[in-house]
Amino acid sequence: MLLTPFYDPGKSYEENFEQGPFGAFADGIQIPRVPLGKRYDFLGFKVNSPFGIPAGPLLNGNFVQAALDKGFDIVTYKTVRSLKYPCHPWPNVLSVKVEGDLTLEKANNKLIASREYDKPLSITNSFGVPSFEPEFWQKDLGNVVKNTREGQVVIGSFQDTKKEMQSVDDFIDDFKKTAEFLKNTGVKIVEVNLSCPNEGTNNLLCYDTQRSVMVAKAIKEVVGNTPLIIKIAYFKDGEMLRNFVKEIGNIIQAISAINTISAEIVDEKGNQALPGKGRLRSGVCGHAIKWAGLEMVRRLKKIREELSFSYTIIGVGGVMNADDFFEYRDAGADIVMSATGAMWNPYLAKEIKEGLKSKV
Repeated sequence: MLLTPFYDPGKSYEENFEQGPFGAFADGIQIPRVPLGKRYDFLGFKVNSPFGIPAGPLLNGNFVQAALDKGFDIVTYKTVRSLKYPCHPWPNVLSVKVEGDLTLEKANNKLIASREYDKPLSITNSFGVPSFEPEFWQKDLGNVVKNTREGQVVIGSFQDTKKEMQSVDDFIDDFKKTAEFLKNTGVKIVEVNLSCPNEGTNNLLCYDTQRSVMVAKAIKEVVGNTPLIIKIAYFKDGEMLRNFVKEIGNIIQAISAINTISAEIVDEKGNQALPGKGRLRSGVCGHAIKWAGLEMVRRLKKIREELSFSYTIIGVGGVMNADDFFEYRDAGADIVMSATGAMWNPYLAKEIKEGLKSKV
């Protein structure tokens, strides 16, 4: 049975931001640390478990604090920008019907969305990467970083904001500016999102190796020794992924994969399910994309060995239960994260820790 999600799909982004989190994330009960007999290294920090929540569902400090209280030891503050940016119209989260895996072939067809959330759960989320102004999120993130408990760490995620008639220098400068804003919050790890379409385009930055390398180098100039994670999408072409990693793998400290798989989302009548221009296609996450996340982890591990790199591998996609977590670990993920699974099961971290304890 699915529990009450900490993000309410029936409410707008703004309502969730102001009123959330919901369900068990709102009960104020802190889950005691499960003694595992060891701690795990994550980019130089000792964490209670190699499990957490990626960028996306933790909208603000209240959500982040609730996740920490429920035993998620690596949590990511929702992706921010250098300026205030609006959210797409409601609805932003819908259930989608997928039989088995959402293969790339299936993703070329239409998927039917509904508001019935059942196992095995897959959803589409369409927010447009909204952000409050830096003056707000810097203070909000800074406060929760100060309250982080021993064995836990908060990641600050960010991306650029494209503007009309933007030069390459302006494009790079936006990343540098936001990285500086994040650094000033005191956050110990930063993540740059190279995997989301920005403002209506389907061209992902991670598919442009040269530009991605420029961005990563510019960010490292700003953040210095602060570890940098890059979030990337699924690569259909294995050689393209290898070339990408070859160029960027010695600049960054971790690679997180994957984000979502894009598909056309319609209602039962075949009409566009998410209102507004540029929203016919939307990212799908949850159970149906686990195969893609696992495949990317295996590839990244193989490439790391072949090129003698040392980047940390963060596996994301379709982690709905403890068995999925261990499947990712067996595939080569150093760290595993869950968004959809954690959203509908606030006790997922506790269940995974119990599984880890039995293996110690």
